[in-house]
Amino acid sequence: MTELIVEEVAQLAPPKTFRKKIASGLLKTVKLSIYLAVFIGFSVLISTLATIHGKQIPAEYFVDGYPTILGLLDSEIFMGVIFVITLSIFAYLLWLLWELHEVAVHKAKAISSQQIQLVFALSLCGLFIHKAWWVVAVIIAFTRWDLLAQKVSEIIANGRRGDKQ
Repeated sequence: MTELIVEEVAQLAPPKTFRKKIASGLLKTVKLSIYLAVFIGFSVLISTLATIHGKQIPAEYFVDGYPTILGLLDSEIFMGVIFVITLSIFAYLLWLLWELHEVAVHKAKAISSQQIQLVFALSLCGLFIHKAWWVVAVIIAFTRWDLLAQKVSEIIANGRRGDKQ
């Protein structure tokens, strides 16, 4: 029995060949390189849009001969990087909030629920009209309707026969 299960699992997920592992690793490296290049390019682009006081470093940027943080904050490149990081954080937070908002729809799709369209419509109503509709969508998506129907059928059947528990 155990061997049969192991064979079925091996058929469902065949092991990766060395060639596929190398290709996957190269693809991840290329993606990372592209992300870094876009990030650095966007930072430089944003930094060129800013002009700060001038290029001379004032004497008040130094305390006892050591530089203070003001010089770094006066740097155009640094402020461009900070701006890009801030935008990235806000975009990521918006994406996380959207994923949280769509959790009911994803759950309904995952269990192949018959109420996917209803859950989607209620999620949109929750987004634009009132948050109570989103709560209803979550309840509908996470309810095990097959068990609920079975229990209601048992209650009705017991009530007709007169059985009491």
